[in-house]
Amino acid sequence: MQAFGVFSRVSLASTRSRTATLRISSISRQFSSTSRIMAPISKETDYLVIGGGSGGLASARMAAGKFGTKAMIIEGGRLGGTCVNVGCVPKKVTFNAAMLAEMMHDAKAYGFNVEETKPFDFTSFKRKRDAYIKRLNGIYERNLNNDKVEYVRGWAKLRSKNEVEVTMEDGTKETVRAKKILVAVGGNPTAYPSDIPGADLGTNSDGFFDIETLPKKVAIVGAGYIAVEFAGMFNALGTETHLFIRHQTFLRTFDPMIQEGVTNEYERLGVHLHKDSKQTKVEKDSNGKLSFHYSDSNGEGKLDGVDHLIWAIGRTPATKDLGLENAGVKADEKGHIVADDYQNTNVENIYALGDVCGKAELTPVAIAAGRRLAERLFGPEQFRTAHLDYSNVPSVVFSHPEVGSIGLTEPQAEEKYGKENLKIYKTSFTAMYYAMMEPEDKAPTKYKLICAGPEEKVVGLHIMGLGSGEMLQGFGVAMKMGATKKDFDSCVAIHPTSAEELVTLK
Repeated sequence: MQAFGVFSRVSLASTRSRTATLRISSISRQFSSTSRIMAPISKETDYLVIGGGSGGLASARMAAGKFGTKAMIIEGGRLGGTCVNVGCVPKKVTFNAAMLAEMMHDAKAYGFNVEETKPFDFTSFKRKRDAYIKRLNGIYERNLNNDKVEYVRGWAKLRSKNEVEVTMEDGTKETVRAKKILVAVGGNPTAYPSDIPGADLGTNSDGFFDIETLPKKVAIVGAGYIAVEFAGMFNALGTETHLFIRHQTFLRTFDPMIQEGVTNEYERLGVHLHKDSKQTKVEKDSNGKLSFHYSDSNGEGKLDGVDHLIWAIGRTPATKDLGLENAGVKADEKGHIVADDYQNTNVENIYALGDVCGKAELTPVAIAAGRRLAERLFGPEQFRTAHLDYSNVPSVVFSHPEVGSIGLTEPQAEEKYGKENLKIYKTSFTAMYYAMMEPEDKAPTKYKLICAGPEEKVVGLHIMGLGSGEMLQGFGVAMKMGATKKDFDSCVAIHPTSAEELVTLK
């Protein structure tokens, strides 16, 4: 999300054209929870937050609701950021639908006769999912009102280290002075490849949530968790799914066991994997179908009859046109704002957190960092050193099967501790859920513990299999507390579960 794991999505720094900005403005009005006339905005505030995503909302609400700070939040799109609108939340709802499809298939092994009287109604599902998101947008706005955070619909641009120019929905501009400014604008999907003719006939990862009917055939380009999750969901729902990756495996920031295990499972499940692929051209026929030209490990190829092409090739920080240069805020070569673990930028009184910083791009990370920052800036003396600990952050991929990871991968642990100072515990088994099924319907489960030093401190934990998403949270607590292999062993196993394997490894 993991997630789309993450996150402020703010149109004020959009990398797209003015046309796209106007479209986002339209969407904002469409999804507004209230029809109200905006009052004149305040010209001064103590804490100005640019970006109404997870991190910005959490920080503004903590500052105003708990510590009584005069706070303002500026957002030109829908409240909730990427996670709520085009990320974690609608993605997990769709994953749930895919999981139900898989369970209906599995039910026959347990003696059930499940007959579908009509195909999966994706259009009705999408409408209900959109309605759910709209309700969440309204809840976020009410929460801001309850915590007395001034909410301004508009697009912000830094003018100096204490001034922000706000372009309102009607085009008028206002200038706000603030004692402290937080930049939490998140990111946008990376632009289509400019060197591939017809690439713009596809859509990006945000566009996945605009699809109205279940496609018969899709092509997805990307090897990160977003592409992998989309591919798994489409495949489970019955779509012919083609996933194009640049190497032999995907999820390449994860432990090799995860990369190889999930890649192999996707092939077993029927996802058409195009390894070592390179895209060359996209065309549209008279029926609106796409033809996708590529090369892969099998040579030159052409995929016809594609309903949707999705470019899930990464995310870009939403810092373009934000005016960082006007305030002297430093960004790296990719556009990420440079901030330390206390969320300080190089400019006094300007802070940054979440995806715009490019570090641990996960929604809960942004929320936790936002709250810690508000505590440090506006709370009592005991919070003066408050900040988020970025070590051992757990993450989950809602793939098929699910993946959970926390700590170091095996290559990272070898580099940090030396191979001779590690002990690796691994297991591979078939979960009891599959006991009644035919061999071809059984999915794998794989776990790995990476332990360092004579005390065998657990420095990495990687799991794939049913229930990994829910399972990881408790083990994450143990690792944050510095658990050792002995601590794991001393916990009595819960039987029969898959999780018990992690406390019985030999």
